Amino acid sequence: MLDYFALFLVFFVFIVIFYGIIVVHDIPYEIAVHRDHPHQDAIHVAGWISLFTLGAIWPFLWIWATLYKPGVGWGMVNKESSMVNGNVDNQYESQIADLQKQVAVLNERQAQLDKGEK
Repeated sequence: MLDYFALFLVFFVFIVIFYGIIVVHDIPYEIAVHRDHPHQDAIHVAGWISLFTLGAIWPFLWIWATLYKPGVGWGMVNKESSMVNGNVDNQYESQIADLQKQVAVLNERQAQLDKGEK
């Protein structure tokens, strides 16, 4: 009787571990579905492929699924704040222009200091 119980326990543990591994490998897909990720299907297929690669690509799938944020997209800037300030490219161009002005002012001050020392 104990032999049958041990055999049942071995099969039960094997089945639980097998299905547990499948569930764990579907976590990135579940994250992608929750976040309405545009590449949900690709993440799901890659999750199945990661089972055959012994989970080597699974951490990258997790990162891929979590990088996309609902309402923000791939960037780390809120769309609403970028719309208030105008186009993001224009914002960077204005920052570059401001920095160039500051560099010009600092160069003028340095030139004045150099003239005063001579």
